Amino acid sequence: MDDPGQVDRRGNALDTSFAGGDERALAQAYHRWSPLVFTVALRSLGDRQDAEDVTQQVFVAAWRGRGSFNPEHARLSTWLMGITRHKIADAHESRTRARHSEQAAVVLAPGATPGLAHDTAVADRVMIADQLARLGEPGKTILELAFFRDLTHAQIADELAMPLGTVKSHLRRNLSRLRTRLEVDGAARRS
Repeated sequence: MDDPGQVDRRGNALDTSFAGGDERALAQAYHRWSPLVFTVALRSLGDRQDAEDVTQQVFVAAWRGRGSFNPEHARLSTWLMGITRHKIADAHESRTRARHSEQAAVVLAPGATPGLAHDTAVADRVMIADQLARLGEPGKTILELAFFRDLTHAQIADELAMPLGTVKSHLRRNLSRLRTRLEVDGAARRS
C-alpha cells in the first residue's frame, strides 16, 4: 500500500510538470481526472454528448491556461474542477440562449403555422445557430458573411483582410461540418 506522503509527492510532481508545460503531464492528468470531470458534467447537464464536450473543453482550457496554474496555491485536481464548474455553467447558458433563440424564431417567423414542418424548421435554425456558435473564429464570421450578408468569397476575403484561399477553405470545412451535423440530426429525428 502506498504511503500517503508518497501519493502527495507524485501528485505534486504531476502538478509541477503540468504547470511547466510537460505534455506527458497533460496526458496523465487527463487519464487521471477526465472520468471525474465527465461524471460531474453528466450529472449536471444530463446529456452524454454535452458532458463529453465539456470534458474536452476543460482539458483544452487547462492546457492553454496552464501559465495561470500555480501548484503552490492549489492542487491540479482542484484547479481542474474549478474550470469544470465554469464550463458546465457555460453549457447551461448556451442551452438557455438556444431556447431563447428558438422561442424568438417561433414568435418572429412571419406567417408561421404550428405543426411538425414548422417545428422542424425552427429546430434546424436553432441547430444551425448553435453549430455556428461552436465554430469559433474566423469560421463563424466567414459563414455569417456568406449566408446572412450574401457576400462573395472575394468580398469576404477583402472585408476580413484574409487570403481568398483561406476563406474558401474555411467555408468548405465548416459547410462540411454543418452538413454532417444536419445529416446526424435528421437521422436522429427519423428514428
